[in-house]
Amino acid sequence: MGTIQIENVSFKYDQMMDNLFDSLNLKIDESWKLGLIGRNGRGKTTLLKMLLGQLKYSGQIISNLNFYYYPQTVVNKDLLTVEVVKEITQLEDYELWKIEVELDKLKVDPNVFQQQFSTLSPGERTKVLLAIMFVDESGFQLIDEPTNHLDIEGRQIVADYLKSKKGFIVISHDKSFLNSVIDHVISINRSDVSVYKGNFDTWQAQWELKNQTEAEEKEQLQKDINRLHETAVKRENWSRQTEAHKNRKQYHEKVHLDKGFIGTKAAKMMKKAKTAENRVNTAIDEKKKLLKNIEIEAHIQLNYEKKNHPDLFVQVENLTLRHDKIVTPEVSFKVKRDHVVALVGPNGIGKTTIFRQILGISQPFTQDGNIRVANNLKISYLRQDNELEGTIRQLTEQKQINSELVFSNLRKLGFERHLFEQPVEKMSQGQRRKVALALSLSEVANLYFWDEPLNYLDVITRQQVIAAIQKQHPTMLLIDHDQDLIDAVSSVKVNLHH
Repeated sequence: MGTIQIENVSFKYDQMMDNLFDSLNLKIDESWKLGLIGRNGRGKTTLLKMLLGQLKYSGQIISNLNFYYYPQTVVNKDLLTVEVVKEITQLEDYELWKIEVELDKLKVDPNVFQQQFSTLSPGERTKVLLAIMFVDESGFQLIDEPTNHLDIEGRQIVADYLKSKKGFIVISHDKSFLNSVIDHVISINRSDVSVYKGNFDTWQAQWELKNQTEAEEKEQLQKDINRLHETAVKRENWSRQTEAHKNRKQYHEKVHLDKGFIGTKAAKMMKKAKTAENRVNTAIDEKKKLLKNIEIEAHIQLNYEKKNHPDLFVQVENLTLRHDKIVTPEVSFKVKRDHVVALVGPNGIGKTTIFRQILGISQPFTQDGNIRVANNLKISYLRQDNELEGTIRQLTEQKQINSELVFSNLRKLGFERHLFEQPVEKMSQGQRRKVALALSLSEVANLYFWDEPLNYLDVITRQQVIAAIQKQHPTMLLIDHDQDLIDAVSSVKVNLHH
């Protein structure tokens, strides 16, 4: 039976003040189907890279397993898919049946072998790279966010596929997906790493209970601290007053007390006061270690401005877009004030193309049908990609957004302060997504166009986003494949299908 033993492992990146991992100890069985959970920037991908031996750390990782990582790097995307497969796996032609078996389980047409990899849909690329990982049956797979570019149907197919496999670690922020594929959880918390047996719901129930318990401990601790401080201050004041009195002749004549006796008494009281103070400090230090794990889900807000616009913000009638062989399905819908309209459909059907057409962004498409948008609307567009460059402050200046509001929103989203001055392009995908989200949250808007806003975002941030939309009821046109988000916030669902 294969295992992974992580013993006293510590690691930090050069630009970090504190360790990302500090004396980490874990023991993992190869049969476990593990979900790796934690806020963006906590080190989920870093942990996988350490298992792969790509980073230098102190301590040791002992394992007899062969590790495989998704997503693999495809150097030349213009190659035929079959050549990409052979390049990564080192398989010979007569062994390619192994890949075909895996692709069949993932419901991928084997004809993709003869297509350029660059022409495959995001979902097809994901499935091909996943199939490559599982060719070696003795391997242990490290799967980093496989659901980001999968539609709802694709997520279900990949979930069913992974359920049939032996053991792996998967990073995902889609709780429905995780619930269906994992039987253990590694949770990277603010100050430690813990392991739970069960699925996402099991972890969340225990995590919320632990947070509640620690919050109650914090409240009780504060009461204890206040009481101990009061006692310590009283004792210290008494000892100081007594020490001062011992030099007063009138005082000694009246009570006939020995000067040395009073000094000794005052010293004892001072010692007791110091002991009480030390007890307070020890209690604070001990509790702080526990309380570091409390995840603060601060309430975020959209800078949503309600104005006296007509009730109808956007009207789309019998819209079809054509370019070469690409034709989007005909669609009609309305976006009314304070409604969230969700465009739902498989990858590649044209949801983002419709978004961009409504926004008036130049595209090589011929339009049939009508689009009407109310005048003088302030629109915030959260794009699907994370292609931002420069520091956060530079981005706020370009977009003329209040920088302090952006920084405040980022802190509420669990964003670390040391990242504030870093170029966004050097951040992780999850951190970049938070910057893009914070910019949209902070921008004054009457109408929001959000294209897959939850991609790469951790589970706590997802809950914050859902709670904000439910509370404020902004006018929004939304694209996402996260079923929980769609069910929780949409007023209207517009299904696109061929």
